[in-house]
Amino acid sequence: MTIAQDTLALIGNTPLVRLAGPSEASGAEIFGKCEFTNPGASIKDRAALYIINDAEEKGQLQPGGTIVEGTAGNTGIGIALVANAKGYKSIIVMPETQSREKMDTLRALGAELVTVPAAPFSNPGHFVHTSRRIAEETPNAIWANQFDNIANRKAHIIGTSEEIWAQMEGRIDGFTCSAGTGGTIAGVGLGLKQKSEAVTIALTDPYGAALYNYYAHGELKAEGSSVAEGIGQSRITANLEGAPIDTQFRVSDAEGMVWVERLLAEEGLCLGLSSGINVAGAIELGRKLGPGSRIVTMLCDTGLRYLSTLYNRDWLVSKGLTPFPWLAD
Repeated sequence: MTIAQDTLALIGNTPLVRLAGPSEASGAEIFGKCEFTNPGASIKDRAALYIINDAEEKGQLQPGGTIVEGTAGNTGIGIALVANAKGYKSIIVMPETQSREKMDTLRALGAELVTVPAAPFSNPGHFVHTSRRIAEETPNAIWANQFDNIANRKAHIIGTSEEIWAQMEGRIDGFTCSAGTGGTIAGVGLGLKQKSEAVTIALTDPYGAALYNYYAHGELKAEGSSVAEGIGQSRITANLEGAPIDTQFRVSDAEGMVWVERLLAEEGLCLGLSSGINVAGAIELGRKLGPGSRIVTMLCDTGLRYLSTLYNRDWLVSKGLTPFPWLAD
């Protein structure tokens, strides 16, 4: 084992694990990138580090400054941790519909938390627009702007895709994940395509998002809804521009929850719904590419961040989702 030079060096280089149940279900070899092993327990630590480093390199972030961001929670947690390590303050704006665990975590990390009502992106009160205004009004502050700041996807072109290629020893047939900002699927997709054009890049979209129809039919059109946090997009962000999407799948919350349940009960992995949706998409991609194909997806964060929602019987029932058997009583 090597010793990290500082805590920020702990971000990235996450393990890859073969998922037995999904592999059996698809006839393919399904691998999950364990992003919950990052210091902030999610993939968003990567974007947070690259966005802040980029702002420093450009001279936009001065000593003692403040980083402001609008987020479903995980990017905010990553920003708070990186900001602490570098001596900055953080202000995080979240929709009030996100899990209590994320809010409590941000407060515990010392971030200033601002919650706003959930609203469509066209509404000036949307969490992204609110965070931009706060950044403009705060002295010595920058707006992280994770959706349209391409330092986000750079983290995955330079970091994540290189890790996947090395871990898979170049033997990878497909990659899939969902899109929130679009940074992960665009960045990993671009990075893997630089290695081999033969790698199939697939979008796995939840219901309620518009990207499935965009890539399938050229129209940004949303259908249905999802309770998954941090994924689902209604526009082409700067991070998504030029993303090399070869095919696309749409996965329901119920399908995703099947794999959240099975991966915990059968393989000891406690995950969130975005990871369950990603795994369901990886199974679809494995079936499409055929027996023995090698597929990678992202296990975005820990399920321990959703104890009051995905792992709460009453909440699941209120959303029309079936509680896990061990929660039934």
